[in-house]
Amino acid sequence: RWALDICELRKPWIKSLYKTDKLEPLGEAREILKFARSQARKQAANLEHPLVCIDVIEEGIISGPRAGLWKEANAFQSLLFSDTCKSLLHVFFSQRATSKVPGATDLGLMPRKITKVAILGGGLMGSGIATAMILSNYPVLLKEVNEKFLNAGIDRIKANLQSRVRKGKMTEERYEKALSLVTGALGYEKFKEVDLVIEAVIENVKLKQQIFADLEKYCPSHCILATNTSTIDLNLIGEKTKSQDRIVGAHFFSPAHVMPLLEIVRTQHTSAQVVVDLLDVGKRIKKTPIVVGNCTGFAVNRMFFPYTQSALLFVDYGMDVYKIA
Repeated sequence: RWALDICELRKPWIKSLYKTDKLEPLGEAREILKFARSQARKQAANLEHPLVCIDVIEEGIISGPRAGLWKEANAFQSLLFSDTCKSLLHVFFSQRATSKVPGATDLGLMPRKITKVAILGGGLMGSGIATAMILSNYPVLLKEVNEKFLNAGIDRIKANLQSRVRKGKMTEERYEKALSLVTGALGYEKFKEVDLVIEAVIENVKLKQQIFADLEKYCPSHCILATNTSTIDLNLIGEKTKSQDRIVGAHFFSPAHVMPLLEIVRTQHTSAQVVVDLLDVGKRIKKTPIVVGNCTGFAVNRMFFPYTQSALLFVDYGMDVYKIA
């Protein structure tokens, strides 16, 4: 009816391109755009296109809407063929490709419901993983070896949450609710209720082997047994268990509640169902999960190793260390 009224000249046809009622006076607009440029440089120092967008808006305000449109068309063409555009397109499709894993996501399996998570170790990584979980409303059982370490772990979780409150990312009410999802434990008695365990203790093979042997005894048969190791062969960790089909790597990056990447490490024994389950958990806690093989360094460290090796090689050849970038 509204469109017909305009078509039949009963209502005026106001072209939105020429509307100026929402525009600030030129002096104020320039100050606003100046502030926007400053914020864009802080948030994305190496990206050109946010600044180009602001330039286009300014052109439209100063020289009129048609001039703004011409500038937008020309700017778009130049940005479209830039390396940044190609790279961002690559990132966009790569992130979506991570959820398609041959031999796991193509089998028609549905993720099982994970209602309770246990985390072994309340250090920097364990407390960070616990924080990521409770921020997505997963109840967490945090286990430590004694009361002192347990209290220290809970204090780290509190500090992580309080940081969000200070930055305005979380209300006090949300803080209290999140913290209420954490339960401390010194033994394995409550592990019969958990669906996922993430071990985050020190990188000690014998200690991890003992932990996984204990987990096999106390956890239900469907429970996923995950390790946050960044260096140890998962087959070695699960060597003393009969549950190698549900042992998987869940390698977070520090600080675990902030960094977006999660490496899901599968061995030749890890079941496809476990991989599908962990992919679902990763997405629910707002991570980008990537499934990788059980190899030295997994994916990220495997890429980082050559950086250090190259730098050391240059030093061996006598290059000035201050010239190695």
